[in-house]
Amino acid sequence: MRWYSPLLYPFYLMYTGITSLRNLMFDKGIKKRTEFSVPTLVVGNLNLGGSGKTPMVEYLIENFRDQFQMATLSRGYGRKTRGFRLADGVLGPREIGDEPFQIFSKYGPEIAVAVGEDRVMAIPEIMGIKPETRLVILDDAFQHRYVKADFSILLTTFQKPFFDDYVLPLGTLRESARGASRADLVVVTKTPSDVTAQEKHAYSSKIKKFTAAKVCFAKMVYGEPYAMDLNVQEKKKKVVLVSGIANDSLLFEEVNAKYEVVARFNFGDHYFYKAADLTKIRNSVGNGGDVMVLTTEKDAVKLKNPAFHEYLAEIPIFVLPVKVRMDPDCQMWLKRKVEDIVAEKYRHSEI
Repeated sequence: MRWYSPLLYPFYLMYTGITSLRNLMFDKGIKKRTEFSVPTLVVGNLNLGGSGKTPMVEYLIENFRDQFQMATLSRGYGRKTRGFRLADGVLGPREIGDEPFQIFSKYGPEIAVAVGEDRVMAIPEIMGIKPETRLVILDDAFQHRYVKADFSILLTTFQKPFFDDYVLPLGTLRESARGASRADLVVVTKTPSDVTAQEKHAYSSKIKKFTAAKVCFAKMVYGEPYAMDLNVQEKKKKVVLVSGIANDSLLFEEVNAKYEVVARFNFGDHYFYKAADLTKIRNSVGNGGDVMVLTTEKDAVKLKNPAFHEYLAEIPIFVLPVKVRMDPDCQMWLKRKVEDIVAEKYRHSEI
């Protein structure tokens, strides 16, 4: 515990009280929730950032895009606009946020990607523009209880589980760990490959103290780096690692095991790059020709900004993709569960 934690305790009690009262009001029906005819699936967490929500949303897209016409909806954290926006190939990260822009860049022709602070108003907007939508994924909406979701996925990292954390400002939880009781599925993300079945069982037992939800474990699997500029093909052995994520420790471990990391820049989650940042990155690469920039997919879409071309034009930049890999039995369970929810929802709508 930090030396100044006792000073934060009154604020911890106040924040815990406010969030607990809010949840009680939803539970008692004092605050109203809206259910939609289109099936809604929530992905979220209890803590602040860094639990792998975007890779999980992409995992769901890749598992269900062949079965359902899908849409994603998030607040668009970090964007410089307000209100409802539907990604269209013209709007960039500043207009819709970096994660929605990343998702649209990868899946745009296949799914609708929308942002809006008020999800209750945004879902009808989506259905008005894309009436063929059959499943809406609400990204980072576990605390957005105005929408009565059909299925809720709660993410927690193996390294910092919610049951070992504290509510703000003593810890990083947005609400009490008891909020996990609302989940239908808890996915433990960033699970190391060498975790044993016994360790998973012990971990699950701790989660089960707070929720009756099914517990699944998932790894973050890094793919082969690909060039951001298609004219660049040759990868280098030396790397300048650039990221704008909440915690780059796992990313660094992965890259450091395969490359020589000569410089490391982590700018924090949802960071918008400035010219001065690009100058530092370019200077770290130097003119030797034996160093490349390696970055995340989320950061790559921001580094493609035409305004940065003069800073990065001569630098080989490679992108490291990451995917969620869930235990096979959990993958099948989730697939059947979502299929049943969608089928049941539309069965009722036809009655």
